[in-house]
Amino acid sequence: EVQLVESGGGLVQPGGSLRLSCAASGFTFSSYVMSWVRQAPGKGLEWVSAIDAGVGSTSYADSVKGRFTISRDNAKDTLYLQMNSLKPEDTAVYYCAKGYNMDYWGKGTLVTVSS
Repeated sequence: EVQLVESGGGLVQPGGSLRLSCAASGFTFSSYVMSWVRQAPGKGLEWVSAIDAGVGSTSYADSVKGRFTISRDNAKDTLYLQMNSLKPEDTAVYYCAKGYNMDYWGKGTLVTVSS
């Protein structure tokens, strides 16, 4: 059974940092593209970032480029999102998703950026 479990969310002040993790199980993690997607309160889903399975090429939404860094540890079957210089508009539930088709999602972790 595929499982994705996000953690690391919380309340942080503007300008602060958080590191999200996504623990994966039930599939060969190293073989799949992995993504982060977020949903702000009352808004739709927004793709944030993705990382390839092989050489680890990364891509980012313009809204987070230069502030967020996606990475993965295939030995630990874990995906990460380092978030720096956080802004109130980054407040959202953050989800990790498996594969190009994003066929499996975790339940999400809430990030609140507020003073």
